[in-house]
Amino acid sequence: MYLEDRTVRLQLWDTAGQERFRSLIPSYIRDSSVAVIVYDVASRKTFLNTAKWIEDVRNERGRDIIIVLVGNKTDMVDKRQVSFEEAEAKARDFSVMFIETSAGNSFNIKFKVFVPVMSENLVPILANDGYHRPLYKLKRSHWWTFVVINILFLIVGQAVAVLLGRFYYDKGGNSKWMATLVQTAAFPLLFIPYLFLRSPDESTSLSVPPSTRLIIIIYIVLGVIIAGDNMLYSMGLLYLSASTYSLICATQLAFNAVFAFFINRQKFTALILNSVIILSLSAALLATNDGSDKPSGVSGGEYILGVFTTLAASALYSLVLSLMQLTFEKVLKKETFSIVLDMQIYTSIVATCITVVGLFASGEWRTIRGEMDSFGSGEVSYIMTLVWTAVAWQICSVGVVGLIFVVSSLFSNVISTLSLAVTPIASLVVFHDKMNGVKIIAMLLAFWGFASYIYQNYLDDLEVRKNQTESSDATNTSDPC
Repeated sequence: MYLEDRTVRLQLWDTAGQERFRSLIPSYIRDSSVAVIVYDVASRKTFLNTAKWIEDVRNERGRDIIIVLVGNKTDMVDKRQVSFEEAEAKARDFSVMFIETSAGNSFNIKFKVFVPVMSENLVPILANDGYHRPLYKLKRSHWWTFVVINILFLIVGQAVAVLLGRFYYDKGGNSKWMATLVQTAAFPLLFIPYLFLRSPDESTSLSVPPSTRLIIIIYIVLGVIIAGDNMLYSMGLLYLSASTYSLICATQLAFNAVFAFFINRQKFTALILNSVIILSLSAALLATNDGSDKPSGVSGGEYILGVFTTLAASALYSLVLSLMQLTFEKVLKKETFSIVLDMQIYTSIVATCITVVGLFASGEWRTIRGEMDSFGSGEVSYIMTLVWTAVAWQICSVGVVGLIFVVSSLFSNVISTLSLAVTPIASLVVFHDKMNGVKIIAMLLAFWGFASYIYQNYLDDLEVRKNQTESSDATNTSDPC
């Protein structure tokens, strides 16, 4: 478009407003200079929702963005529910620009919305690169390198942690509380990413911060749940082979879909339903397996107990993910790198404290010296097994947080589930686990369920990208004004 002293090319991205696409909105806002928030003057609900959209924009971009509030459909005079004066007052309260338009009678159309913002006020924003997080200044190839590194952290960290956990039990370790403790005890390692990834501009926000008391309560509740979840995982790994354990853990994707539907209001499509059914069938096959690959000394009853505790752990882990997402959306109202990392660190502190109390209250701490002396590979191996298990879990956590930061929480969860498919293959090499027909079928079903879930999210992303492309094409083909 042509202004008095210069020509400006606008690229418009039209986002999908449905709730299921809300997690994708930050990727639109991140590098934008202007946000146009549109409501229907004949719908008070859409007008009230603009407050949340304005808050989302400012949580992501702080003050380094121009926001325009636009009331559309002014031609519907008889059905108007929001007056010009009320909307103008709201715009003043939020310190945003305001205009009314009508696509029906072409009132204030043809870039009339954008001419006011393409003024001298926009120049500092276009020139200011201070907001952007360091990672988004990277070249595309460097960005992909960072993503791949975090994927490797997550996959390798989780696989190594599971294999070392099974090694601990195979060599004579028997303390479930110790196996639980190492899953969170190395949380101080999570402070390291702060030195490299945290941006000082992340805290910029105009929203009212949530109650400190409420945040503490949330961290404590989540920490307690995580401690219980880790104990269930430890019990499952005690009674199952590493390959069977990992295949059952893959059901967390099915549980995640169910909890996300009820807690996070995400849709339940045919593909998601197919994924839930297939993953449930995979777990059922393993539960009815003859247990021929169960660890030495494990009875049939203990094998069944291992299956159900692992299923319960997978369900509880999915519940934690949904509750965390709900906390980001409704309480913290943003999902920056530091916020996600804070969540990981503080809940790990709570879980670690609870586990230490459990270790001493149960009396298992008295058996540690005996475990160390009788450990199959020696005392040094006993200590190093626990240390590297703890480190591996935190390497996995760094990968999880990194992927949430640079991509999305959904992508991080999907890669986490994918890594569970790597562990059965690794356990074949390391522990020579048996792969009977039932387990092979269960693995194929797990891959099928995983692929179904991924394909649904691919379709969702495709729909969003289509909206972006159509909006961009419409802008590029429009006549200049």
